[in-house]
Amino acid sequence: MEPSSSSSINNNNNNCMEEVRMDVQYPPVVAPPHKSSLQKFKVKLKETLFPDDPMRQFKGQPFGTKIVLAAQYVFPILQWLPQYSLKLFKSDIISGITIASLSIPQGISYAKLAGLPPSFGLYSSFVPPLVYAVLGSSKDLAIGPAAITSLVLRSMLTQGVSATSQPQLFLQLAFTSTLFAGVFQAALGILRLGFIIDFLSKAILVGFMAGVAVIVSLQQLKSLLGITHFTKKMTIVDVLSSVFSNIHEWSWQTIVMGAGFLILLLLARQFSLKKPKYFWVSAGAPLLSVITSTAILFAIRGKHPAILVIGKLPEGVNPPSVKMLYFEATHLGLAIKTGIIVGILSLTESIAVGRTFAAIRKYKVDGNKEMIAIGLMNVIGSTTSCFASTGSFSRTAVNHNAGAKTAMSNIVMSVAVLVTLLFLMPLLHYTPHVVLGAIIVTAVIGFVDIPAAYRIWKIDKFDFVVMLTAFFGVIFISVEYGLALAVGLSILRILLQITRPKTVMLGNIPGTRLYRDLHHYNQATRIPGFLILSIEAPINFANITYLQQRTLRWIEEEEESMKDNSVFRFVILEMSAVSNIDTSGVSLFQELKSALETKHIKLALVNPLAEVIEKLTKADESDSFIREDYLFLSVGEAVGKLSSIMENSPSVTMQQEQPPYM
Repeated sequence: MEPSSSSSINNNNNNCMEEVRMDVQYPPVVAPPHKSSLQKFKVKLKETLFPDDPMRQFKGQPFGTKIVLAAQYVFPILQWLPQYSLKLFKSDIISGITIASLSIPQGISYAKLAGLPPSFGLYSSFVPPLVYAVLGSSKDLAIGPAAITSLVLRSMLTQGVSATSQPQLFLQLAFTSTLFAGVFQAALGILRLGFIIDFLSKAILVGFMAGVAVIVSLQQLKSLLGITHFTKKMTIVDVLSSVFSNIHEWSWQTIVMGAGFLILLLLARQFSLKKPKYFWVSAGAPLLSVITSTAILFAIRGKHPAILVIGKLPEGVNPPSVKMLYFEATHLGLAIKTGIIVGILSLTESIAVGRTFAAIRKYKVDGNKEMIAIGLMNVIGSTTSCFASTGSFSRTAVNHNAGAKTAMSNIVMSVAVLVTLLFLMPLLHYTPHVVLGAIIVTAVIGFVDIPAAYRIWKIDKFDFVVMLTAFFGVIFISVEYGLALAVGLSILRILLQITRPKTVMLGNIPGTRLYRDLHHYNQATRIPGFLILSIEAPINFANITYLQQRTLRWIEEEEESMKDNSVFRFVILEMSAVSNIDTSGVSLFQELKSALETKHIKLALVNPLAEVIEKLTKADESDSFIREDYLFLSVGEAVGKLSSIMENSPSVTMQQEQPPYM
């Protein structure tokens, strides 16, 4: 804004300066109380890794109580099991059986999606829920295989190993990847490094999950159309090319059955969404579809060989798989990479889902405990023939709506799966692949969240670009590279925010002591002789060049806009938002001071925070850089006191003499 010469504006400016020169006593700006480097390190470490201060519950407690609290912290089941009642069990057994009816067909389907034999989907729905029930802190989370982790596991492992021509090696690598996923997840929780998964923003997850839903659905065309020769690649181009290049393999019987059950499942899902109290319709539809289709195929067995079935499944509980873990150098890197990606995705989904339902029921979920619980259940799972498991949204929603009160519902579900493993496996012999494909499509279709995408578009266009990057990267390149591109773009944005921090010019709102962004508040007015700037980010080596150039440009523009009878005397930096400063950042003020001295302009700092004023003071050993006279708690105080200096000193004299301060 250029200074106006009209008398009304001059009067307004004079009134503003009178306002800020009201007789108010401000305390001086001082450095914070001295703390040793060790004390500062402890504070930073605590705030970085222990923001929830988990040790506070032990303060002032007798030794015996501390032991009990420690046991409850490590094993959350000890918090609710002593008070468990028959009334709670009635709710949990209903919800447990309900999610078992969903988990059994989903487990078989997701094992198929992961490129593994169907029985391993049931194994992964038996052991991991038991482990989570002991270690997990969520009352609602339902554990088992998930569509996203199953697809990522398969898509990454097939880059080095074929699931069809090398099934044993593929199975070994699946277990090994699950082990590394669990170790990585548990390590994040133990070291309290959960903030790493925060790099997966809402925009990334919306785009990524929608892309995965598209790829997973297209992959099911193999089953829905009855194709036997299908591409191993995951991109939309390869999948569609494989579909239409094998038209001669399409089976009309499979298509009819698939379309019928897919419509049934979608109608059941839509009905439950519109009438939540009938959640059991959607939850029971997959099991009903499996039972019905199996009965049909059993009745017409041998008459329609074009409809492919699961075949014979082994009975019994999970066989040990410790000896199947693969640590040879040939594929170890692939297993580690797959484990880390799968671990991050499963953690993100599980914690997000757990916190969502915890907020609904108004209880807290400890993110670090969840990481440890999910990590350990995958470590144990990898030794008991399980592949990567997590808490999926669909099963958790059913569990919550069915009235689950505690993690006992996971135990009930495990028992139901155990019964299936021991006694019901022969009944699944004639279960058609086409129905499993329809179940998968129905489960993942909810990942395409159009309303969320629209909200992102309305709120932040850059986030929308990130979302599209994740979506198109997944469907056109690969699952992992699509995710990596979106994360990279988000990190680029963060770097731009760091290297190009927001700086604004402030003006006074007439009749108040408030100073606000001139481009935000139209009524804000400039104070003659002052350039008031606000820096709204930490100052460090990455942005000092930008801040210096931007500030000097503002000063030059201010000088050019000044008239002959105007005097530009002070630059005021409002630093309330500057939470930190490094050694390079200190040099910004030293260089800015030198540049302003040649122009006979004085620099004042407003409200520098504790760490900032401490470092600036230490850097000013000669007592010539920071003077208490030019440190202020508010912009109003700074303008008031500096205005008095400007009025009491003739402008010509002040321009000729050397600055006595700063």
